[in-house]
Amino acid sequence: MSARTRLVAALTGATLVVAPFAAPATAAPATAGPATAAPATTPPGAAVPAVGLPAVADVRTGPADGPTDPGAFVASYLPPDPVPRDEPALRMPTSYPYQPDLRVYPPAGRDATDRNGTVSHADLAPRLNRLMERSDRVSAQVVGRSTEGRDLYLVTVTAPEARAETARQSAWRADIRERPDRAARDTALRAGYKTPVWMTANIHGDEWEGTDAALRVIEDLATGRDRATRETLAHHRLVFSLTLNPDGRTHATRTTSLGLDANRDMITLATPEARSYVRTLKAVQPLFTADFHGYTDVLQVEPAGPPHGEGYEYDLLLPHAYAIARQVEDDVVAADIDGNTSYDPDTGEATEEDTGFVKIPYRDTPSGWDDWPPVFTAQYAALHGAVASTVELPLGRTGTTTTPADSAVDVEVAVTTMTSMIDYVHAHSDAMLANQVETFGRGVAGAPKTVLTRENIDEVPGPGEWRRHWDAADDQAPVHLPRAYVVPVGAGQRSVSDAEDLVDTLLFHGIEVGRLTAPARVAGTTYPAGSYVVDLHQPLRGLVSSLLGPGSDISAEVPGMYDISAWSLAALWGATVVPVGATTDGPVGPTTPVEAADGADGADAAGAPGDVLRGVRWVGFDLAGLTDHRALNDLLDQGVTVRLTDDGRAVVGPRGRQAAREAAGRYGIDLEAVPRADWTAAKPAEDLTIAYVGDRDDRLSLLALGFDDLVAVSAGGIGTSAALGRPTGLEDADVLWVGTSLDLPAGSAGHAAVASWLRDGGAIVGRGAGAFAAAESFGLVSGRAVTGAAAGNGIIETRVPGDVLDDHPQDRGFVYPAVWFTGLGRGTTAELTYGSFLAGHWSSRRAAKGPAAADGQVAAVSGERGQARAFVFGTSVFFRTHPRGGLSQAATAIHWAAL
Repeated sequence: MSARTRLVAALTGATLVVAPFAAPATAAPATAGPATAAPATTPPGAAVPAVGLPAVADVRTGPADGPTDPGAFVASYLPPDPVPRDEPALRMPTSYPYQPDLRVYPPAGRDATDRNGTVSHADLAPRLNRLMERSDRVSAQVVGRSTEGRDLYLVTVTAPEARAETARQSAWRADIRERPDRAARDTALRAGYKTPVWMTANIHGDEWEGTDAALRVIEDLATGRDRATRETLAHHRLVFSLTLNPDGRTHATRTTSLGLDANRDMITLATPEARSYVRTLKAVQPLFTADFHGYTDVLQVEPAGPPHGEGYEYDLLLPHAYAIARQVEDDVVAADIDGNTSYDPDTGEATEEDTGFVKIPYRDTPSGWDDWPPVFTAQYAALHGAVASTVELPLGRTGTTTTPADSAVDVEVAVTTMTSMIDYVHAHSDAMLANQVETFGRGVAGAPKTVLTRENIDEVPGPGEWRRHWDAADDQAPVHLPRAYVVPVGAGQRSVSDAEDLVDTLLFHGIEVGRLTAPARVAGTTYPAGSYVVDLHQPLRGLVSSLLGPGSDISAEVPGMYDISAWSLAALWGATVVPVGATTDGPVGPTTPVEAADGADGADAAGAPGDVLRGVRWVGFDLAGLTDHRALNDLLDQGVTVRLTDDGRAVVGPRGRQAAREAAGRYGIDLEAVPRADWTAAKPAEDLTIAYVGDRDDRLSLLALGFDDLVAVSAGGIGTSAALGRPTGLEDADVLWVGTSLDLPAGSAGHAAVASWLRDGGAIVGRGAGAFAAAESFGLVSGRAVTGAAAGNGIIETRVPGDVLDDHPQDRGFVYPAVWFTGLGRGTTAELTYGSFLAGHWSSRRAAKGPAAADGQVAAVSGERGQARAFVFGTSVFFRTHPRGGLSQAATAIHWAAL
């Protein structure tokens, strides 16, 4: 049984089945397959491999309809670096209609849609196939696969186009983004461009009805013979993603089968579902998009309220976003849908009485429904030049699903909402297109950022009703954009691997990256040739600013936030990233565009192939980034002898050289020759088995680091097993990771079992007050753990006074919430300390729990007792696999504790 198979058994306790999740009932011929993400040599319609799936064997549990536990597929999660370098841009059809025979899946034996009467994923392909047989307006393609392997469908409804017309549309779409000045002057473009409208649904798997509504709208558009329908299809491409999370749809889970919320994943891209969304967004480049969710008791349509994100061009987005919401309100009220609810502005509640209102957060919710973080679909899409809206349908779940009656109401509401939005865009397409061109134009020109305040909103053109709802809370603070972000190479780069992964991620997002062809000196610092430059003079400058900018401390602006309030890749991914200049400055230096970071071909630090070190007996690499640790664990898993130096490197001897070279190519890490003395002085590393007490974040983060020998344990399980004389799960474990809590009372059988395991050389590593309490209960550390405000989250300064993390120190960390340690006893060492809170939302209403109370406090500790070691983080090193710098710190602590 392989390590990964053992992991499946440990996580699920289920019978193992090695097979795809379900074989297609009928397989389309290779020549009729979907236009999916294929290499450039593969035209739409050719057979292609699965897109967006981890490159591991299909290991699944349970019956043929797939697991009901959304965490069951976590065993196959060995994430890419962090985005698959072989996952190319989505290729759209070269003419319309494009009508392959979609492969048909057998019905799932246990399908949540059976209980609420909505359409199952297995029904989608047959319905689309039949519809394509009936109508030349309908095209369908597969644009990715879900975690469990279900097809993700993209449906386009438009008037037929010959190849020449589709090519012209593609050229215009590129001009709008890349050459906005030319697009603004092109009268033929303004008259003939078929503006795309994109409706998406079901990214939360247990919010079903947007899918059914989209099918209804597609069918109406496909068969309608009235003049309005014909005109709409002549002037637009209406694009629909029927279900963004078919696994969750089938199993009645909000999350994907990794246990991750894909609608929190647009920045990290840990899920294939989120990656497919981003690839599709780039290919479609919608003028308007809406994502359909549920359930909020009353129909809710964005725009969202403050705080308003810093990367958006609100004067170009908000007027039409609000006008669309208002038109939806009027149309839904006029439809008088039986069973629908209304919004009561006097009480702020839903009511069965017809008040004439739906809920529009910008107007009706002073705060708490913010558009600050771009982790959500709509907020992310707006950074690609789209007017965007999240739609929440009214009637919610009873138990695990909606009732058929409530679903029917929600479908009617969603159909009316989609139709209203399409009608609005059709009527205002010219003005909205001009705004999209201007959005990209400001980015390319590097124009100063336009911020909205009460002083200048009257100057904003377009629909004006939104202005009367703008108040002090909506006012934006000044935004100062740098000219560029530089990712240096050489001695100035903390982590080569994290830097290369960061560059590849930016490229996947559609961001332009260049490399210096000669050294460049900016503000007294010289950046070597080969350094990466992310110039903000580019179409997606708002996205660049949102991904790499440090963010702001918005704690005083609103009382609370809907989700995370800081997410900077530059601050949290372990790479050195430096903002330089101002947007009005000249270029940083001469650059050439790049399509992938150097590590993609296994190049070493000098840019030469990995085998340049042939003949060198001892080779090594820095353990500074996430993929460095993945490479280390891969080598250890192969049985390669690896030693760890005191300065944070992994060293491999002559017998492991070839495996090290192969790992360098596989992970894009840089090898260097090391002297034999370094090998001799270094300490042997082990292929570790980790028992863990924790949640999805702990499980996925450990896997992301390459720790694939995992054993799930619990306090109750250890205690019961120890009392009965049965195995506890710790017998083969080297380290116990505590991500939540491990409450084993002194004197209990469970406590005695863990104490015995520690005396034999075990170690405790973990995060938060629970991990500290566990380590303290066994005498490994002492002091007091203090937990900050529970909702406080963001980026905070850190310092490294200790020895464990000082080889590749980091000066930023993520907290949600922050935990700090006071009154440290003898033998307990401070390894990290907190500095100032930099960005995010952390209320200081309770001073003892606020950021000022954390400043200067200890943020991580270590301790030893006999052969046992402990290391506890107060920072949130594991959070949705996002803070990659924190992940690498955790891996460093784990290997230190196990030595």
